[in-house]
Amino acid sequence: MKIYLATNNQHKKKEMCELLPEHTVLTPADEGINFNPDETGSTFYENSLIKAKALYEIVKSPVIADDSGICVDALGGAPGIYSSRYAGPDFMQGKPDGSKISQEEQNILLINQLNDALKNENLPSASYLHGERSCHYTCAMVLYCGSDRLFVAQETFEGILIKDINEQAGNGGFGYDPIVFLPEYQKTVAQISADEKNAISHRGKAVKALKLIIDNLK
Repeated sequence: MKIYLATNNQHKKKEMCELLPEHTVLTPADEGINFNPDETGSTFYENSLIKAKALYEIVKSPVIADDSGICVDALGGAPGIYSSRYAGPDFMQGKPDGSKISQEEQNILLINQLNDALKNENLPSASYLHGERSCHYTCAMVLYCGSDRLFVAQETFEGILIKDINEQAGNGGFGYDPIVFLPEYQKTVAQISADEKNAISHRGKAVKALKLIIDNLK
């Protein structure tokens, strides 16, 4: 079955193709569709739904949309939905002009921001699964087949933010993966294989929750 993915992020498309090998996954760019909806939601789910609706109105076919990001517990869950726009403590929701900094800069700033928070003991009350450096990815995924027919799964993927950018490791994955350490693997997310990541990641678990529905869509 042909399913549209409401993103032009090729890393996400690659992961989705690996997770849904029986289906044809297409992004808007694959069919020359200009797609850049304003993500004005206040939660991962709201932004995911915005993207799913926007693309469905164009293609009138099943759409999968996800909104995901990294949430650092000691930073109150930040950067969260602003992960792709995050530009340090002075620009938690992104720069006013909309410009983005490099992923390497984001990684450095996030590590330093957590280090400063821990040093100053400015910590919120939270559930620290792996101690004060604990973090998790969140993915809200919507399978949208029309305004009265949609399905939602939201999942997490827990780890630890490394202490120094010099500890980053791995060439796999994307985004913040080189700076998120997985205690059970003794590796960063960027060091584990694609199959290992898909089995335990926030996006992988969300797809699995929806896969039975996807496989039986009519």
